[in-house]
Amino acid sequence: MQSVRMIEDWPVETAAVAVVRGADGALLGAHGPQRHRFQLASVTKPLTAYAALVAVEEGVFELDDPAGPDGATVRHLLSHTSGLAFDEPRAMAAPGTRRLYSNAGFDVLADTLAKASGIPFDRYAAEAVFQPLGMTDTAIDLAHRSPAGAGGVSTAADLAVFAAELQAPRLLHPSTVAAATLEVSFPGLSGVLPGFGHQRPNDWGLGFEIRDGKSPHWTGATSSPATFGHFGQSGTFLWVDPVAGVACVALADRDFGPWAAEVWPAFTDAVLAELRGQR
Repeated sequence: MQSVRMIEDWPVETAAVAVVRGADGALLGAHGPQRHRFQLASVTKPLTAYAALVAVEEGVFELDDPAGPDGATVRHLLSHTSGLAFDEPRAMAAPGTRRLYSNAGFDVLADTLAKASGIPFDRYAAEAVFQPLGMTDTAIDLAHRSPAGAGGVSTAADLAVFAAELQAPRLLHPSTVAAATLEVSFPGLSGVLPGFGHQRPNDWGLGFEIRDGKSPHWTGATSSPATFGHFGQSGTFLWVDPVAGVACVALADRDFGPWAAEVWPAFTDAVLAELRGQR
């Protein structure tokens, strides 16, 4: 793929991208150092969410088990509707009434899983997700950081494996992944999409943002409304477009800012256009 070379013009020192086909997990294109470890920031959240969904299937807890502030559940924490503030475990709204993007909610989620399973969250995530998928360069470091973002490190090669898993699940039942990525949790709620302003509605699944009709957005103008994924403040993103049958991961060593809001959508549109031209 020629479009992946567009990252050479990004205003960053180091970047790596990978494009993965959904049907068979084939790597369609890659550019940049595929084994370079990057800070993931909030791209850690889909990994944390996937570990939580494994825990649900294993019977560690259920989506509607109480967790977090009064009236909140695991489902609320995963979908940013627990009412917790952005970066502190302080209730700002009643559960299920507002879409408040919350790092604190994912901290509570990880703590809830650890208490229910009796296993530290970072170890649970490694044993439930990273090791089975062979993601040898991926970790969530909880010694000094958070499962909401700052603790995650990975590579383009590892996230390409995870992107393949999202499109053809092996660790989870396909219906579980579909419920997390294609079905809006608590539909109709508005809220702020960090970096892109207030969105009405601000749709999310369980740990994954769903694009729908959001504008502006970090994916492309030609991305389907069914596109889901996450981006991170460290200059990272992962999206899956089930209509196009493809996923893309991009990692960089420059924090998110106007540069990313400008080049990411154009890059995504170029990738999708090249794939359409190959069919």
